[in-house]
Amino acid sequence: MAILPARLKAGAPDPLGATWDGLGVNFAVFSANADRIELCLFDRGGRREIARYDLPQCTDEVFHGYLPDALPGLIYGFRAHGPYQPERGHRFNPNKLLLDPYAKALFGDIHWSDTLFGYRVGAARADLSFDRRDSALAMPKAVVTGADAVWGDHRRPKRGWSETVIYEAHLRGLSMQRGDVAPEQRGTFAALQNPRLIEHMVDLGVTAIELLPVQAFLQDRFLVERKLSNYWGYSTLGFFAPQTSYLADAEQAGHEVRSAVRRLHEAGIELILDVVYNHTAEGNEMGPTLSWRGLDNASYYRLMPGHERYFINDTGCGNTLNINHPRVLQMVMDSLRHWAEAYQVDGFRFDLGTILGREASGFDPGSGFFDAIRQDPVLGKLKLITEPWDLGPGGYQLGNHPPGFSEWNAAFRDGVRRFWRGDDSQRPEIARRLMGSPELFDHRRRRPWASINFVTAHDGFTLHDLVSYAQRHNLKNGEDNRDGSSDNQSANWGVEGETGNPAIQQVRERLKRAMLATLFVSYGVPMLLAGDELNRTQRGNNNAYCQDNELSWIDWSVLHDGTAAPLLAFVARLSALRRRYPSLRSSWFHHGLETIGPDLADTAWFDEAGRDLTSEAWADPFARLLALRRASHEGEVADATLVLLNASDQDREFTLPEPALEWTLELDTANPQLQRAAFSAPIIKVAARAVVVLGAPIEE
Repeated sequence: MAILPARLKAGAPDPLGATWDGLGVNFAVFSANADRIELCLFDRGGRREIARYDLPQCTDEVFHGYLPDALPGLIYGFRAHGPYQPERGHRFNPNKLLLDPYAKALFGDIHWSDTLFGYRVGAARADLSFDRRDSALAMPKAVVTGADAVWGDHRRPKRGWSETVIYEAHLRGLSMQRGDVAPEQRGTFAALQNPRLIEHMVDLGVTAIELLPVQAFLQDRFLVERKLSNYWGYSTLGFFAPQTSYLADAEQAGHEVRSAVRRLHEAGIELILDVVYNHTAEGNEMGPTLSWRGLDNASYYRLMPGHERYFINDTGCGNTLNINHPRVLQMVMDSLRHWAEAYQVDGFRFDLGTILGREASGFDPGSGFFDAIRQDPVLGKLKLITEPWDLGPGGYQLGNHPPGFSEWNAAFRDGVRRFWRGDDSQRPEIARRLMGSPELFDHRRRRPWASINFVTAHDGFTLHDLVSYAQRHNLKNGEDNRDGSSDNQSANWGVEGETGNPAIQQVRERLKRAMLATLFVSYGVPMLLAGDELNRTQRGNNNAYCQDNELSWIDWSVLHDGTAAPLLAFVARLSALRRRYPSLRSSWFHHGLETIGPDLADTAWFDEAGRDLTSEAWADPFARLLALRRASHEGEVADATLVLLNASDQDREFTLPEPALEWTLELDTANPQLQRAAFSAPIIKVAARAVVVLGAPIEE
């Protein structure tokens, strides 16, 4: 950089953040309540402050200034001056270096120290006290980046929802144990470009990978002190910057992320990011001052009315972002557009999405956030998925999010688990889940893909553990096994954990296949937890958020010893089956009201004798058998499928319902090696705890 000037030029209030224009850098940061804000520049090592400037102008509550001749790579932070009045919600402390909320890259890691807190840790007055120590040495800093890359004629895959199969994965855990990835690249976006890794997803039939948070996040102090880590990343430190540890070369951050996206897109795989806009890493009133709290606590966070010292905690994480504030909503929207445009990601999954729809009166599907994102010309065209619950009052809002959003369907997860565990009174429940949960989603012209169906996800047991453990085993998390859900709808089938008993092993493997088959033959969007196809285990830990080790990482060695080959091939077969028959992935909800062929309704239910189910049969609490015939005519293809489920512990015979069709036996989960073959017999045996699928063309 040239010789530093004595003061900054006025600059402009827009855009927010640090923007290099080729001749210098404009800095702009929002604060409605600060008296003044200083820009602090640091040397290339990020340790020594080399200059400090007042941002000379404030326009519409945005402080701004321009530094001539500054270049990308400049390391900086802010200090905010204003009232320190926690009782009124104000926590300004200019001794604390603050990250730019719009920083697109970060330098350095946090070094936990009491200096990071705006109050004196341990003081009798707690957070009402004031700490005068400088926090700069303990803080990561923001880095000025260059202009975003031009993508040219690059095109997103734009896979239709009805053909989408999601693979939920952790970027680090995905490649930490891959021997074909260079050690220095494991756990990074560089590893995501690995051709064999991408080939694995293509072979599975995956059309989209959904990554746990990759935006910059905090390693929480309580975890560091336990010698654990924030592995999942749900503690955001920067909404615009990629997590530094996920980069093989931090100086090439943008290029590395974009290269990974290009490789995925070339293979026809979309990238969906799990994003956390419901809270930040700063926690409650006893948390550190890192960015938003120090810049304008009263604007960025929802505070208790009349008791503004305290934070509304509908997230369970200490604080809740104030999305109702126009500048906070702008920050979220700008962040989403940044990832959508600079990195060409294809969609977002919103953690604790109910929070984003909260207005003063409670959850509102017409909230400002939902309205803003649905009308946005960039974001409104992407895949948008919410986690439809939070910890606040009325927080469970499954099925109530607006059109344009799909929702994680926990009712599907629980219903499938209970049915295959053999619970009573599950026949109506599994029927609803097979049909896309219409009682939840068939309104406001929503389509079946409003339901993101899953049996397992990052939060909870893996598929292997679901059939191997009746209880959680989370002692390694350091919380005396109190963390994680105690209600998993799981069963161990005779022995808790691993066993050499062949009879128990057979039951477990059969149930895995039955649940996976149910996932892939249900209306809605199937989501597969990465590693489930490889029998991944967390040894009974159902809350591995802090386990950055082999417990959470995918063990790829099973590809070489052959132990995972049968299940891997089975999942690929399920994907192919779903592609072959549109009646397994309909674009529309069906209720048996439309005739597709002669005497062939779009949906029909039968018992094992091939008879229509009566109301008494539906109400039978001990019924564990079900036959579902679906027919569809989408495009130029008309087909029918017959799905037969037997959740009992005995083999059973099913009589095929009329009319007779030219059936092909497509799948028998009890005999996964069985090849496709014509089937004309009137009766078929369905083994205990198994699914059989037949398919047929329809002649109109």
